[in-house]
Amino acid sequence: MSQVIINTSKLVRQMVIRQVDAIPEQLFDIQPAAFNNTIRWNIGHIIISLNGLLSRGGFTLDFSIPDHYRTLFLTGSKPSDWNITPPSKEELLKQLSEQLQALSEISPMVLDNVLEPAVQLGHMNFEKFGEIFSFATIHETMHSNTISCLLKVIKHEQA
Repeated sequence: MSQVIINTSKLVRQMVIRQVDAIPEQLFDIQPAAFNNTIRWNIGHIIISLNGLLSRGGFTLDFSIPDHYRTLFLTGSKPSDWNITPPSKEELLKQLSEQLQALSEISPMVLDNVLEPAVQLGHMNFEKFGEIFSFATIHETMHSNTISCLLKVIKHEQA
């Protein structure tokens, strides 16, 4: 079953990569009034969140993220506060693809590792690494959906 969880995570990431690749970069920084962030922000947030969530479970992907990504894409950040140039679509796609490769190298055995202490995120409690790993996949799917919603609103407003 553990390999199924990893395969699902990889499938979600492949879908996100295809989604991002299909969006023209000129739409990445449009922020409709009803949204807190942009397509670019959501993509970057997906990237830093995977590493951040897995590291809370004591696991480090064999993948490093540029330091400035935290400033740009952490929860609570927003493009209107940016004072540095964000990564390009090409760089974001490269980061997403490299993380996909890192996901392919995770052993299903680590998903059963008990987290000591358990990881608390808001009202959620994770006692095994597989739980936080699964949440990371759910979180990525939520932001992929937000990207889809942003794209629909942007295209509607441009029509």
